[in-house]
Amino acid sequence: MFGDFIPLFIMIALATGLALTLLKAAELIGPKRPNRIKRTPYESGMDPIGSARERYSVKFYLVAMIFIVFDVEVVFMYPWAVSFHDFIEGGAAFGVMVVVTIFTVILLIGLVYDIKKGGLDFEQ
Repeated sequence: MFGDFIPLFIMIALATGLALTLLKAAELIGPKRPNRIKRTPYESGMDPIGSARERYSVKFYLVAMIFIVFDVEVVFMYPWAVSFHDFIEGGAAFGVMVVVTIFTVILLIGLVYDIKKGGLDFEQ
C-alpha cells in the first residue's frame, strides 16, 4: 500500500527541490543594486498612504459574504444542471425544479434585503 504513494512523494520532493533551487539561484545570480526607491512598499501601482492597521468598513465584509453565498450557489447549481436530464428521465424533474426554485428565491430575498439596506452602496 505504501508503494502506491512513492510517485507522489517523488513528485513532492522534486517540486520542493526545484522551488528551493530556483530561489537560491535567483538570490545568487540576480541583480544586487538596492536603493531607497526599491526598498519602499508598493501596492497595486500606488504608494501606500496611512497605517497598515486601518479598519475596514463593514460593507467590505458584507460584499465578501454575498460573494461567498453566490459562489456556493453556483457550486450547487452546476451539478444540478448537469444531472437534470437524469431527473427528467427518472420522473423527478418537477420536484427537483421546485427545490432549486425555493433555494434560488431564498438567496434572491437575501440579495434584495442587502440592496435595500445599502450593503452594496459604497457612496455613503
